[in-house]
Amino acid sequence: MQIRDLPYTDPGEPDVRSGPRFLLWLGRQQLAGQLKSTAWGLLHQCGLAGLPLGVGIAVQAVIDRSGTRLALSGGLIALLGVAIAVGDTMLHRTAVTNWITAAARVQQLLARKTAELGSVLTRRVAAGEVVAVSTGDVEKIGWFVEALSRFAAAATALVIICVGLVLYQPALGIVVAIGVPVLALAVLPLLPPATRRADVQREKAGRATELASDTVAGLRVLRGIGGEELFLGRYREASQEVRRAAVRSARMWSLISAVQVLLPGVLLIVVVWYGAALARDGRIQVGELVTVYSAVTLMLFPLRHFEEIAMAYSFSRPSAKRAARVLALSRATDPSGTDTGVPSRTSGTQGAPGEGPSGDLYDRATGLLAPEGRFTAVVCGDPDAAGRLAERLGGHAAEADELPSALLGGVALDGLALDAARAAVLVQDKDPVLLSGTLHELLDVPSSGKVTPDEALTAAQCGDVLDALAQASVDTDGDPMRTRITERGRSLSGGQRQRLALARSLVTDPEVLVLDEPTSAVDSHTESRVAGGIKRLRAGRTTVVFSSSPLLLDLADRVVLVHDGEVASVGVHRDLLHTDARYRAVVTRETDEETKALQTWEETA
Repeated sequence: MQIRDLPYTDPGEPDVRSGPRFLLWLGRQQLAGQLKSTAWGLLHQCGLAGLPLGVGIAVQAVIDRSGTRLALSGGLIALLGVAIAVGDTMLHRTAVTNWITAAARVQQLLARKTAELGSVLTRRVAAGEVVAVSTGDVEKIGWFVEALSRFAAAATALVIICVGLVLYQPALGIVVAIGVPVLALAVLPLLPPATRRADVQREKAGRATELASDTVAGLRVLRGIGGEELFLGRYREASQEVRRAAVRSARMWSLISAVQVLLPGVLLIVVVWYGAALARDGRIQVGELVTVYSAVTLMLFPLRHFEEIAMAYSFSRPSAKRAARVLALSRATDPSGTDTGVPSRTSGTQGAPGEGPSGDLYDRATGLLAPEGRFTAVVCGDPDAAGRLAERLGGHAAEADELPSALLGGVALDGLALDAARAAVLVQDKDPVLLSGTLHELLDVPSSGKVTPDEALTAAQCGDVLDALAQASVDTDGDPMRTRITERGRSLSGGQRQRLALARSLVTDPEVLVLDEPTSAVDSHTESRVAGGIKRLRAGRTTVVFSSSPLLLDLADRVVLVHDGEVASVGVHRDLLHTDARYRAVVTRETDEETKALQTWEETA
């Protein structure tokens, strides 16, 4: 895989049982690149390892006054120089390619998981953690993948050098062959505490990132309640904890670096002292001593890769663990995919091949039934319960210990393929997100083609939004459709963002549209017109709206009250106001005392 070939057609199915298993899987996916990088690394390392031999031959040639051997040594050194230059260049090229392609693979996997889970993702994992995984953690994982091939090349080169020295000069070679494994393994006792400290640092950094993300997202609210200094103090404290953890981690890594410098120095002193004694006794030549000395000196370079791979693994392991935790989240499925005995006016049909199911929408947990082609309003006193119910109606996976998803025409939505489920039912959250781009791009979404953007914008009462975008346009000749919307629509008011998101949902024109509080941020006059626009544009299509607004409830064909996790009442708005005290309490915002007083009055009347 080359950088120009990105993105991957299929990033694969990762092993997410643990962080190390995920790293192992990622390494296997990069096997071709790893082998290529290792090969170039071997060329580079072996070129460096051959230099002492050329230098030793040259020194001995001068002592023996042999011009021929001196010329040969010069040619050997030149050839090794070319090998070092080519190997180093290509090693860097292939290693960086491994880094980028591995990071891209992880990012694609995260993007695919985000698209699969939708808004459910941030309900299971904190938004700050998702941001940390998709940014800093991806880089740490890529670093380990990139460093792995260079470490493999360095370790192989050390074995080759040790074997070569034993064959070249057994007396000194055996000393080096014994000393090098000791040097490589000497830092192993220090790695567990270093890894633990690195884990603590990454955990605290993740918490600080999450706190910063949440603070920025809620900055407008914080300013409104004067809570900026409070959260600033919390973030300052969190960042200081990260700093202290980083200092403790750095101390351990500096100790490892010191050991990596001290022990090779001791080995070098031993080799020089013992070699000088051998040369004085005439058992080895001066050139051989220079060769062994130079080889031991150059061994410090590949030994550094042992420290780097240990550091890369210690930093990437918690990052891989977080990535695996996010990627392990799944959209639970109903093995059967169907359910019998479901109350439904319409027999569920799967339709022609490639088409989704149709019929009544039914929630097995609460007993909520939304008849096909009708405008159903759902009143739920608990906003969190309403949000979870809306997700179930959309077929978004309930976790194993939660409630089952809804049925559309008797077919379990979580038993369908994700694309089919989302084509059949679209859920708009109470806090929908607007992506940056032009208004034309915002409304350019997969749709049935039966609803035009102009019709959707009109139904959502976006006239003032179009005027504002036209006035904000500088280089689009006043065309609001070509005006760019800032990130998350921050330049627009809450009501404007909400109506644009509603227009986007209406353009899609799904078989079933579920709207969670679509008019909570607009005034009553606009809300009434928006409700009329939804009913008019969605005529003959199944629409479910979660709301407690009388203006919207009065236009619904059917109103359902969900209380304590089950359907409590079904009817039309005006009738339920007079017959159901619980419904009236939610819709009119009555207090408990007022409700009890009214019930007493009704009983005595």
